[in-house]
Amino acid sequence: MANLSVDSRPPSATLPGKWAPAWVIAFVAAWPAPGIAEAVLALGALFTASRLLQLRLNGGIRPLLSVPAWALTSVLFFAYWLPQLLSAIGAADPSRAWGKAAAGLRYLPFMWLVAIAVATAARRRITFTGLAVIAGVWVLDALAQAAAGTSPLFWSMDQLKWLVNGHGLCSAEEVAAADRLSGVFGPCNLKFGQVLASVSPFLLFASASRWGRAGWLLSALLVGVVIVLAGSRASWITYALVLLFSGWRLLGRKWMAMALLSGALGMVVLAGVSTQVRERIARTTLAMSGDAAGVDAALSGRSQIWSAALCMVRENPLNGVGVREFRNAYPHCDPAAGQQAAWGAGPAFHAHQIVLEILAETGLLGLLLWLAGAAMAWRAWRYADEAARARARPAALALAVTVFPFNTHLAFYSAFWGSLTLLLAALFAGALLAVSDDADAGVQRFRS
Repeated sequence: MANLSVDSRPPSATLPGKWAPAWVIAFVAAWPAPGIAEAVLALGALFTASRLLQLRLNGGIRPLLSVPAWALTSVLFFAYWLPQLLSAIGAADPSRAWGKAAAGLRYLPFMWLVAIAVATAARRRITFTGLAVIAGVWVLDALAQAAAGTSPLFWSMDQLKWLVNGHGLCSAEEVAAADRLSGVFGPCNLKFGQVLASVSPFLLFASASRWGRAGWLLSALLVGVVIVLAGSRASWITYALVLLFSGWRLLGRKWMAMALLSGALGMVVLAGVSTQVRERIARTTLAMSGDAAGVDAALSGRSQIWSAALCMVRENPLNGVGVREFRNAYPHCDPAAGQQAAWGAGPAFHAHQIVLEILAETGLLGLLLWLAGAAMAWRAWRYADEAARARARPAALALAVTVFPFNTHLAFYSAFWGSLTLLLAALFAGALLAVSDDADAGVQRFRS
């Protein structure tokens, strides 16, 4: 793998490196349209695999990735994918399980493409700036929705859908049921708060780099307002971690404490003007009641889901019930079968917590592989020099807060959240173990 490199043809033929940042930016920009995003990912994976095979056969003159970056990116993929493969053994629906495991292989070449997009200073600047711009546009669009009641970006997408096939992106029932700021993702895809919280480090670090403390504070304020109005309490925790770890180095302990206090006061103000925020804060305080019913209400029924997940772990400890099979195994393990759940009718679709999801769906083997991947990522960070940590810090923080275990989560083995997590992992590996600035300068001299 270490010899994968560009060939001796003109630099314009070096497509994996040349177009990698644009491909990553396009993929992230397409997240509000999951079908298009999946197509971008699949095409990127196919292109990368075929192009790297061609370069491998032709030989080359310089690596697209450093050997450590290549290795860490691949290790992080296998820490995610091998649990899925092992969980397919003995699955209730073998053809479906093995098919999903085979489809998961598309993530490996795509992760290589993402790592290539940040392997040099020039490409990293384009990629990280592009992600910051996307997050900034989403924030401004969500603020427009908060003020006018409609997201301009989602409205534009919805109008285009009407022109194409005479149907909107969301049904009238989904629009009526939406209970939070949905932004560009729309009322039928209420992931906006959590997605924005996960990618917010790119915007905050870019703002701080360009405008210093004032830029960080303004960006943090605007993103914070949107995330609070977006309503997901998991995203509040995620964003609080982003603020703490990104602001601590820039502001210092005293100013950081004042910023967090101001944020808490701002949430109180927003609770006074937003019914949804007020209801979520009130629901959270039910956990202090001390009884099981209050805790379950505060958790929106998740304690019932977590009890079912533990039941699945007991019954399938080695390799779990199978990836994305939680919903099928839930009725058998439902601790309150026959009763109306807090989320309504139907089974829970996933465990809503990363550790329980891994244990329930992939078992102890899956958890050990995830921990092995985390250990390798931590080891790479620990032994990296300060320059490497500085260039990887936005991606490292985004990845860390996304997989932070003391929170609730979306499904990590779903197509959307899984691809988001692996994107962040590849950005981290590619940036941390990037080609040195000296080597990058040599490449520029070669091209000239």
